[in-house]
Amino acid sequence: MFLRFVWNVVIISMLKRFNATALLERLRNKRLVFVGDSLNRGQWVSMVCLVDSIIPSSLKSMQSIANGSLNIFKIKEYNATIENYWSPLLVESNSDDPVNHRVPERTVRIKSIEKHARYWTDADYIVFNTYLWWRRPLMNVLWGSFGDPNGVYKRVEMLRVYEMAMRTWSDWLEVHVNRNNTHLFFVSMSPTHERAEEWGATKGDTCYKETDMIAKEGYQGRGTDPKMMQVVEKVLDDLKTKGLNVQMLNITQLSEYRKEGHPSIYRKQWEPLTQEQISNPNGYADCIHWCLPGVPDVWNELLYAYIFNQ
Repeated sequence: MFLRFVWNVVIISMLKRFNATALLERLRNKRLVFVGDSLNRGQWVSMVCLVDSIIPSSLKSMQSIANGSLNIFKIKEYNATIENYWSPLLVESNSDDPVNHRVPERTVRIKSIEKHARYWTDADYIVFNTYLWWRRPLMNVLWGSFGDPNGVYKRVEMLRVYEMAMRTWSDWLEVHVNRNNTHLFFVSMSPTHERAEEWGATKGDTCYKETDMIAKEGYQGRGTDPKMMQVVEKVLDDLKTKGLNVQMLNITQLSEYRKEGHPSIYRKQWEPLTQEQISNPNGYADCIHWCLPGVPDVWNELLYAYIFNQ
């Protein structure tokens, strides 16, 4: 059940110590691709930083292709790449532009994934996530193509759409992924800390000014949706019966405690702050993404352990 991967806390001290040289040797002549949203991108940045310091500047490069959707960090000596592909809902959507993706009504083409999948299907290691961008009661579903006057739009309950998207994703993996060469991972929900009353602080406050971890063992905030992860678990279990294993990377519970680990008001601001915003830091503090160095480094330690135990 859901508890199997979300509430079990992995004891980090028992994991194999992260060794950048060993990882690069394992990635020699291979691609490691992170596919998903901005939290997934943060994990990619973390991984790049974890290996970057041991690579001479002349033996590494960064490249962006596919209109900025695919960012490729190449380690020339090992002929290896660590990549990030922007696909926040995994299937095609009107939020697929890596920069201009803020839209009032989010729409997905629930049966369309090839636009994205052609960039990552043949990778050796693929780390997926999709959660944050689904957090709304209803989603617009498009049957047809964007710009097609004959396309059919329908508002559908989010959990149902999420399940359809995950089935489209799993169907693609089942047919197109090389089971002998490709290792698959799915990252569980990344918790948010936007309501301070959840951990006993003042109602209306957020992670702003937080400096300590949550000490309560087994703490669970309301920023995660167990029903969504039950969908993921069912999809992964069905794939396993078909001979395709996707390893769940369980980061939820260990990240729940880290209310102090977010960038808060120190996030990058895409637009100048108004005086009203400046006067109310709780209103614009980022309590969703994570500081680096920080929590995503631990996620990558888990990923590292799984890579070496396969």
